[in-house]
Amino acid sequence: MSPIQVLHGQPTPEELATVLAVVQARAAAAQAAAEAARQAGGPADPWNDHAKRLRPALRPGPNAWRTSAWA
Repeated sequence: MSPIQVLHGQPTPEELATVLAVVQARAAAAQAAAEAARQAGGPADPWNDHAKRLRPALRPGPNAWRTSAWA
């Protein structure tokens, strides 16, 4: 983890400890989610999910022959 600097204000030690605990908990949760996705075989990040870019399967329905020529 990179060092954290206070750029503005004078936080008390309790406030600083609270902020650091929240940041640490969020980092641990993100790491656990990435590990769970890696074990499940899926992408760790939804932005990297290439399956979402694929066109959904075509499903014929009423008047499908007519609407097949639409742009």
